[in-house]
Amino acid sequence: MLIVGLVFAGLAAVLHVYIFWMESFAWDRPRTRQTFGLGSDEQVQMTKPMAYNQGFYNLFLAITAFVGIVGVAAGATAVGAALVLAGTGSMLAAALVLLLSDRTKARAAITQGTLPLLAVIATTIGLLLQ
Repeated sequence: MLIVGLVFAGLAAVLHVYIFWMESFAWDRPRTRQTFGLGSDEQVQMTKPMAYNQGFYNLFLAITAFVGIVGVAAGATAVGAALVLAGTGSMLAAALVLLLSDRTKARAAITQGTLPLLAVIATTIGLLLQ
């Protein structure tokens, strides 16, 4: 079960690297604008610095999860699992904040929170079964 948790953590990390790329480097592209519901060019330009910064938060969460996965694979299960749970738990918490702060963003919150939720559940069960 721990391996299943690590797979979900890896998928969550990959998704958050993609979110990082969209927020930090593709904010003004049509697909990103559509994904984040950005209308006018003025809105894009006004939110671009905030999105750039937020993108890096997503990258750092992904790195935390990736380092945790490597830690578990290298035999440092306690440290690695702690990092996996810190990274994916933070991803999940951010998705919950998004959902609770703006119900119109429910689809985005579910998209960004499902893989971390599955990672937290499977990793925790996997640790309990060891």
